[in-house]
Amino acid sequence: MATVRVGPPPRGLAATLGVPGDKSIAHRALLLGALAEGTTTVSGFPGGGDVLSSLGAMRALGARIERAGDAVRIDGAGGRLGSDGRVVIDCGNSGTTMRLTAGLVAGGPGTVVLDGDASLRRRPMGRVAAPLGAMGAAVETTEGHAPVTVRGAALRAIDWTLRVPSAQVKSAILLAGLAARGTTRVCEPLASRDHTERLLGHLGVRLERAAGSIEVEGGQRPIGAAVPLPGDVSSAAFLVVAALVVPGSELRLPDVGVNPTRTGALAILRRMGAPIEVVGTHDVAGEPRAELRVRWARLRGTTVTPAEVPGAIDELPILCVAAAFADGETTITGARELRVKESDRIAALEQLRLLGVGVTVREDGLVIRGTGGRRLRPGRVESHGDHRIAMAFGVAGLAADGGVVVADADVAEVSFPGFFARLAELGAAVEGV
Repeated sequence: MATVRVGPPPRGLAATLGVPGDKSIAHRALLLGALAEGTTTVSGFPGGGDVLSSLGAMRALGARIERAGDAVRIDGAGGRLGSDGRVVIDCGNSGTTMRLTAGLVAGGPGTVVLDGDASLRRRPMGRVAAPLGAMGAAVETTEGHAPVTVRGAALRAIDWTLRVPSAQVKSAILLAGLAARGTTRVCEPLASRDHTERLLGHLGVRLERAAGSIEVEGGQRPIGAAVPLPGDVSSAAFLVVAALVVPGSELRLPDVGVNPTRTGALAILRRMGAPIEVVGTHDVAGEPRAELRVRWARLRGTTVTPAEVPGAIDELPILCVAAAFADGETTITGARELRVKESDRIAALEQLRLLGVGVTVREDGLVIRGTGGRRLRPGRVESHGDHRIAMAFGVAGLAADGGVVVADADVAEVSFPGFFARLAELGAAVEGV
């Protein structure tokens, strides 16, 4: 269904349902499993377009990978990962695949060309090319964008401070640091998601972590292990907000990852009045997980500060939908990074105006004037090829008179396979148009 209309369900959403495995951890498990000695098994594999790009990339570099449903077995290539020749890798729409793979191959043999679709070619790659170049790799971008060509070299450790909070750039440097001579240190002014650090530790790599910095000594090799993925909290956020905007709803989402570097959106929603419970938290393979319970509630506007943005960056589009139904204004600042995601998400979210929501756009954020719980008016919006924009407006349609038509909605398969089918299972009126 390239274009869908999502309309209100006849009653509240009530169910216990799972969400796809965590996409961020899946990427990292594929890359580290390919680099590891021995076998890595990943369970709960989400299977969306982005992680399939990473799977294809690792196969292109020589790792043996078998997939059966949501289970993936990776026979690590260890020091044999890569090729002495030239390898061209299609990263699709996945910035994670491109940036992390650049770090992975920076100390390897041969030349790797990383390319992607039109959207990925617009995303900034100079921010990863600079530190890898400082370590000794020859990295060429196309005017700061993809295609990116990496010629591996003997690497030296660096001490690098991130100017923009980025888990992808941090991870690329740490992956290159495994092949570097000496100890590589990355400093980040604001904490970004730490899945790479946690997974490196789970696979036997020694790290030194302090407030605002991570160090890894070169010459270490991950050791294969089992990596059971928790449910993706970014995917769960869309269902959480769905329950918050449809009166009478009550959802339970079991086994969702609640890594504290990823739960910023839940904290913001609670501040807006959302009754979200986190039940039964426990760690598996270094990652905390729990059941999320949420029910409908009247929301109020809030202010999202720059310090909160890194911990909620992927959820900001759906937070804007929640804000559209709240009492009062919601202000988001310090979110310039939204301009260079799969789309210009700030510009894409202006489409809330078409649904009757007051929106003021700023260079680094938005001000949204909520409807006070009133339903939105019907409208048609463009996803701009962005999975999170497509899903956010799909959720908006659950509480819009006449529904919302989302063009290019199947892009949601990038991160949440079957998202619109899931809404239909919950009772929403979902139809292709």
